[in-house]
Amino acid sequence: MNKLYALIVAVLLTAGTLSGCGTQKEEQANAVQEEEKQEVSVQIEISKNNGEETLADKELSVEEGATLLNVMEDNFEVEQSDGFINSIEGISGDQEKKMAWMYTINGEEAQVGANEYELKQGDEIVFDYHSWE
Repeated sequence: MNKLYALIVAVLLTAGTLSGCGTQKEEQANAVQEEEKQEVSVQIEISKNNGEETLADKELSVEEGATLLNVMEDNFEVEQSDGFINSIEGISGDQEKKMAWMYTINGEEAQVGANEYELKQGDEIVFDYHSWE
């Protein structure tokens, strides 16, 4: 009977040790995933008339790879359709006056909608409300 009891205790101790190792491996895997999701610093400026009037200028820490559209929606009052921003802080594009929101990335005109652009460390984004003519 003592041998059976000793065997049962040994099996339980082994199972407990192995399950503890599994938990440690899961914790290590979660830590690696958290390290991979690094934050980056970006600058976002909102202006009118080719920079004549600044409406907002924010330095933000965001998750690397976050889309510009998501960051804009999280930090400003934004209306969009199909990934393109139509209104910021209550100022909407105007077809008759040929006014719209345009944006640049690090001084270059954007080539994609805000829903497609993934932010990178040091990006400087400027949304400017001006005539497209």
